[in-house]
Amino acid sequence: MKRDYYEVLGIEKSATQDDIKKAYRKAAIQFHPDKNPGDKDAEEKFKEAAEAYDVLSNAEKKARYDQFGHAANAQSASGGGGYGGGYGGFEGFGGGFTMDDIFDRFGDIFGGHFGGGGGSRARRQRVNRGSDLRVKVRLTLAEVVNGATKKLKINKMNACDACGGSGAFDKDSYTTCSTCHGAGYVTQVVNTMFGQAQTQSVCPTCEGVGKIITKKCEKCSGSGVTKGEEVVEVRIPAGVAQGMQLSVAGKGNAAYHGGVNGDLLVLIEEEPHKELEREGNDLIYNLKLNIADAVMGASVEVPTVDGRAKIKIDPGTQAGRVLRLRGKGVPDVNGYGTGDILVVADVFIPTHVSPAEKDALKKLQTSENFKPKPTKERNLFERMKSYFIS
Repeated sequence: MKRDYYEVLGIEKSATQDDIKKAYRKAAIQFHPDKNPGDKDAEEKFKEAAEAYDVLSNAEKKARYDQFGHAANAQSASGGGGYGGGYGGFEGFGGGFTMDDIFDRFGDIFGGHFGGGGGSRARRQRVNRGSDLRVKVRLTLAEVVNGATKKLKINKMNACDACGGSGAFDKDSYTTCSTCHGAGYVTQVVNTMFGQAQTQSVCPTCEGVGKIITKKCEKCSGSGVTKGEEVVEVRIPAGVAQGMQLSVAGKGNAAYHGGVNGDLLVLIEEEPHKELEREGNDLIYNLKLNIADAVMGASVEVPTVDGRAKIKIDPGTQAGRVLRLRGKGVPDVNGYGTGDILVVADVFIPTHVSPAEKDALKKLQTSENFKPKPTKERNLFERMKSYFIS
């Protein structure tokens, strides 16, 4: 089970951005690979802290996480169109990215304490990454409840088929970068509170590739990418909600001059149902009853996600009474059970009656059974308030 991001950094939900940064810096220094050489447990905690910081330091990601938890950003474990190992995920560092990505993105937070990753990063060239793509998918309530598979036609940048995405005319159309001498990074010595330390940064000349193209591919003009489209099959798990974002690893834009693809980010939108209203994992139906059925009881049909169901209305049913169809609501996206359908009784009072109906009602006005009486049951407002608060 993935740990709570606030727990990982040892902070409260009310922590400020400055608190979050300080907490991450403390954890990153504690578990940094230079300080814990060969310690796999420390390396995993280092990655875990970076994942937590990536989400909590971004206002939009943090808001989604606070609302949906790890389900906010479903990550593909396989790198394909399916959703494998659960939900949540380090946006931008899933699907095969290395420790180097963490140093490139957050290395400045460590200050001068370490040399940018030491043995973990030495002599590794930077891996280019394509940009992410975002699409919206509109789902019916049935698709939300049962899950769905959608085929999406995506306009995107693909790796050039002439040069294989390298951008070079052929394998001999390169020369070693004269700035970094093929390393992909440059090293400099900085003064820190602990003395001098080496830091590494991406080579500004070759952008981390380590080589320069001498003759460009004629089809892509040296970029390594061409415009195209792809049909992506996306499996959407049951229980997703409005505003939730899923990520399909590797289905975004191809990277310039080779590398790995970005991700396809799928934003969920829900179509309103004509009879059922969603409230969390529960579904609410407003049942209109005539006075006779409310007084004498009746058998009525109510809508469900997949059809209709018959329920019994007891004699003397009061307006606002809530009847529960257990397990007929929306499944929790994390697998924690299924919500209910809540049928709220609403007694219809006619505004126009015939003379004969008016005479019948006048007779009922003097009947003891039709005079309001004190009851131990909570009133309508209290019943509805307790439901929504709970």
